[in-house]
Amino acid sequence: MKEKIIFPTLFLFLMFNQACQKMKNDRSEIKSDYISATFLLPDAENGYYRGTRFDWSGVISDLSCCGHTYFGKWFDNYSPTLHDAIMGPVEEFAPLGYDSADPGGNFVMIGIGLLKKSDDQAHNRFGYYQITDPGKWKIKTRGDEISFNHVLKSEVNSYDYTKTVRLAGDKPIMEIDHKLRNTGKTRIVTNVYNHHFFVIDNQPVGPDFTINFPFKLSGEGQGFGSIAELNDNSIIFNRVLEKDETVFCGSLTGFSSNPEDLDVRIENKSAGAGVRITGNRPLSKLIFWACRTTPCPETYVDINIEPGKEFTWKFIYEFYSF
Repeated sequence: MKEKIIFPTLFLFLMFNQACQKMKNDRSEIKSDYISATFLLPDAENGYYRGTRFDWSGVISDLSCCGHTYFGKWFDNYSPTLHDAIMGPVEEFAPLGYDSADPGGNFVMIGIGLLKKSDDQAHNRFGYYQITDPGKWKIKTRGDEISFNHVLKSEVNSYDYTKTVRLAGDKPIMEIDHKLRNTGKTRIVTNVYNHHFFVIDNQPVGPDFTINFPFKLSGEGQGFGSIAELNDNSIIFNRVLEKDETVFCGSLTGFSSNPEDLDVRIENKSAGAGVRITGNRPLSKLIFWACRTTPCPETYVDINIEPGKEFTWKFIYEFYSF
């Protein structure tokens, strides 16, 4: 009778301990005097996000600063392979070698790996492609910094990619440094943008949000002129978005080739919280998308790397209250 009680209890304890260890291995945290951020780590077999759209590194499930939260779950449906079931300041690269590959052939998505082209249709960023080779990941964490290194060797393109997220100890600032080295024999020509997916204190997207730029905006698209407006150098909202509504502009213009134009401020007056995003490379394209739960300025940077060379770029996030 005694054994029937002890063994099931021990078994449950071991199962619980394994589950806790798996959760610990799936994520990592960095902290500064101002910021605490939790990252969901890339893993081809068990990772939280295993889709084939966004770079798997730097996924922040939550970030708090000075009493406010800035990232979190903004979507309703989850699957590890769903293209947008992801959180934080995530990035998407344009595919490499897709157009020249035959159906059944391979192409590359930086930060994901080598993928199989399923048919002769145009690349579908919202779909899922079989991963032929996920490459190799190395992750290093220390108190206020985490780095992700992804290495892929393939017949299409080979690269060595490092993303480092670093907190400034004495300021409410987070920096994301990128280094992409072309280790193959073919030039890497692509672009990358950050979708951001800000969720500020879980406030709904509406009149309390303002998105500001350092230049006068031009553009049109879904929901502009009714739900949202371009007001000189700002995007403003006339009302709160309904659950299934979106606002989208595929080409906002007005910026120059000066890197100082990559400067975006997102503020929510109800929360009294904002974030400023700057970078060290010129904008090549600017898109805006929003749903009820997240406003997303999508800032693009062009990349062109000869074999044996590397390209670097940086985003800086300054969080503040007002």
